[in-house]
Amino acid sequence: MKILLDENLPHNLRNELPGHDVFTVQYMGWRGIKNGALLALAAGGGFDALVTVDKSVPHQQNLSTLPLAVVVLNAKSTDFDDVVVLVPKLLVALNHLKGKSVTYIQ
Repeated sequence: MKILLDENLPHNLRNELPGHDVFTVQYMGWRGIKNGALLALAAGGGFDALVTVDKSVPHQQNLSTLPLAVVVLNAKSTDFDDVVVLVPKLLVALNHLKGKSVTYIQ
């Protein structure tokens, strides 16, 4: 699965998702791009999912028009230690994702 990590997530989280092609917004050169345009770029770039902690993304965008899934991590903060504890649940969720959907991980 090709996954895009939003810029609000730690870069080294990509190393915690073995078996997936994981890129960061920063790596793609998309830093500072607003959510709607970012989702369109991700869809056009062949990404299967956007992983974020931004709970507003699903409510601000019409995800039914895009082929990718959005995964929202409900972490205490964006610090690596607070996000990495959600990785086991994230890995399970990635196996069941469908495009045009939102999944919340707590």
